[in-house]
Amino acid sequence: MWPGITVLALVLLWGAYTLVDGVSAVMIGAADRTAPAGDRWLYVLLGVLGILAGVVTFVWPGITTMVLLLVIAVWALIAGVLQIATAVRLRKVISNEWFLALSGAVCVVLGLLLVVQPTEGAIGLVIAIATFAVVWGLTLILFGLRVRRVGRTNAHGRATMGV
Repeated sequence: MWPGITVLALVLLWGAYTLVDGVSAVMIGAADRTAPAGDRWLYVLLGVLGILAGVVTFVWPGITTMVLLLVIAVWALIAGVLQIATAVRLRKVISNEWFLALSGAVCVVLGLLLVVQPTEGAIGLVIAIATFAVVWGLTLILFGLRVRRVGRTNAHGRATMGV
C-alpha cells in the first residue's frame, strides 16, 4: 500500500539485524579463546561484514530496492560460504555439524535466488527473507541443541563422539 515506507522499514530492519548479528559474531570470535584461531577469525570476519552491511544501510537509507537486494544477496552468499567453511572445520570437533552447514547452504541459496531474480521487487524480497529467517532459525536452533549436548557431555567427562 505504501511502497516507500515499506522499503524504508525493510532497510532499517535489515540494517538493525545485520548490526546486531555482526556485533554478536565479533563477540563470539573474540571471546572464545578455547576455539582454534582459524574458527575464531571466521566468526570475526562474518561479524565485520555484517557490521559494515548494517552501517552502509543506515548511512544511505534511501537505498533502492535493487541495491538493497544485491547487498543482501552478497551478504547471504558470503555468510553462507563462511558458515559452510566453519562446519567443515568443526567436523573433527563435533558430530552432526551438518546443521551449521545446512544453515550456510540456506544462506547461499537465498543469495543465489536474489541474484538470479532481482526484479521480483520488495514483496518477493520480504517473502524470501521471512522464509529464510524461519528455515535458518530452525537449523541454528537444531545446531545449538547439538552444541549444548556436546557441552553437557564434556562437563560430565565423557567422550563427544556419540553426540
